[in-house]
Amino acid sequence: CFFHVPGTVWTASAHIITAVIGSGVLSLAWATAQLGWIAGPAVIFLLSFVTYYTSTLLAACYRCDDPVNGKRNYTYMEAVRANLGGFEVKICGWVQYLNLFGVAIGYTIASSISMMAIKRSNCFHASRGKNPCHMNSNPYMIGFGIAEIIFSQIPDFDQLWWLSIVAAVMSFTYSTIGLGLGIAKVAENGKIRGSLTGISVGTVTQTQKIWRSFQALGDMAFAYSYSLILIEIQDTLKAPPSESKTMSKATLLSVGVTTLFYMLCGCMGYAAFGDLSPGNLLTGFGFYNPFWLLDIANAAIVIHLVGAYQVYCQPLFAFIEKSAAKRFPDSEFITKDIKIPIPGFRPYNLNLFRLVWRTIFVMLTTLISMLLPFFNDIVGLLGAIGFWPLTVYFPVEMYISQNKIAKWSTRWLCLQILSIACLIITIAAAAGSIAGVILDLKSYKPFSTAY
Repeated sequence: CFFHVPGTVWTASAHIITAVIGSGVLSLAWATAQLGWIAGPAVIFLLSFVTYYTSTLLAACYRCDDPVNGKRNYTYMEAVRANLGGFEVKICGWVQYLNLFGVAIGYTIASSISMMAIKRSNCFHASRGKNPCHMNSNPYMIGFGIAEIIFSQIPDFDQLWWLSIVAAVMSFTYSTIGLGLGIAKVAENGKIRGSLTGISVGTVTQTQKIWRSFQALGDMAFAYSYSLILIEIQDTLKAPPSESKTMSKATLLSVGVTTLFYMLCGCMGYAAFGDLSPGNLLTGFGFYNPFWLLDIANAAIVIHLVGAYQVYCQPLFAFIEKSAAKRFPDSEFITKDIKIPIPGFRPYNLNLFRLVWRTIFVMLTTLISMLLPFFNDIVGLLGAIGFWPLTVYFPVEMYISQNKIAKWSTRWLCLQILSIACLIITIAAAAGSIAGVILDLKSYKPFSTAY
């Protein structure tokens, strides 16, 4: 293996933090502004608890029958096949892989916005705010795509540990800068802005208030969502101790750290800007100065997203490659590895099918990003569709099946109530995202997005 290290609590936590603290943290001030000082922090805390609890249920499904010696399930789909079977496996596969594809497109767009924010903040600074500094996002998306083509040649998930650690450090960097700027702005204002119930009707209409609140719920729910790659992360862990024990510790550590950051960034951003909180704390130009610090934060976002893209896409890459190898076992194009010597490291195994298919995948996601630059709303919709089945429904149903929990028992009822409550959040968030997409389509021109 090239750069292989057996997984521990720390590498698993790095993978989770890379996947979870996405640039979604920067929209939390906007989301808190829609819900207000009471509901905003309460929803963040509640969702962190739900994510931690359902993640431990899912981690327990990594092995069948026995947590130490039972048969392993290497992917989310295999865990669903072993515990539930039938039609549910197909639904799980479609939802999971469609979501991963959507995330890849969302990350391409988010990184281009951060790259442009660096260029724009320097332009604003040079012209002292007189130049509106409009620019096209396409060259930046192409640049991100080229970087991803190179990194997507890392063969397996367990060889991504170093990229995940770099990405996790970057996510802390820009979250801390966002937090620091929020604190400085509150000090400058001399007061904490915002209200108990969020953005007031009058600033927005009653209908907008409802849709925006739904969208805020969605933003917060999907800011935590990493269940779709949990089993794949767990598969990198060494045993003993049992993988589910290590994964539960890593989940507690990473969800705890994430919640602390989310609370601080969401609340400080809202305290700084109140009803005017921007959709993205670092690129929405809530802050203009110090411009060099904003540049560092946005560069950290781009580096983080390069790593996060890989963490999310590896399960999809592996699924396609395993399916192709199973269908065409005699094809040298698909199965043969060419050894390329690297001085100081073990040889790199170049596989032609991997090279071609992953390159096409990255090109396709980049092209769609250029075509639909408002894809964040559509990713919100994909996320809404994926949150309930992958984060809540399947883990709960597999846990009930694995532990043979009797129907209508207290425990069964509590698990079903949790599942139904999360389904309601998902439906509300999907409705908010659809409203956002309809709004975006009114002023849409393909390939010509400028910021």
